[in-house]
Amino acid sequence: MDFKGIAELLKVMSDSKITDLEIAENGVSIKMKKDAEKVYIKNPQDKTVASMDNSIEEMNIAKEDVATEKLENTAVEDNTDLTIMSSPIVGTFYGSPSPDKEPFVKVGSKVKKGDTLCIIEAMKLMNEVGSEVDGEIVEIMVKDGDMVEYGEPLFKIKL
Repeated sequence: MDFKGIAELLKVMSDSKITDLEIAENGVSIKMKKDAEKVYIKNPQDKTVASMDNSIEEMNIAKEDVATEKLENTAVEDNTDLTIMSSPIVGTFYGSPSPDKEPFVKVGSKVKKGDTLCIIEAMKLMNEVGSEVDGEIVEIMVKDGDMVEYGEPLFKIKL
């Protein structure tokens, strides 16, 4: 291999992404190695984590404000003849047996112990929630189709 051939190999190697090349010809061995170009990649998660931390902090503040507001409202409405019916399970709240039917109860409805107040769908099973007391519906605290948690207040019932 002559000088022109070696120069040509160097040019090809520098123009390509090849990092190692070894050629043996007529008892002459040429070994070329080029360092890969160092690429610095900024970790995109750093920014995401920072922004997630900020949003979590904002959400916590918002929840504290809401919790304080609810406590203040309940203190004002403190009435001993009110019962709060809470969700017995986690699921989706439905106020009527089907979308085209009337709701089980409305504000002002009189209910007796055992009357169906709503349905909570959990894992494709429809679970009827019955009243635990006789009384009148004062407030429906969730909307149709809302996700509810275990223990979440659903209804206020005046005894």
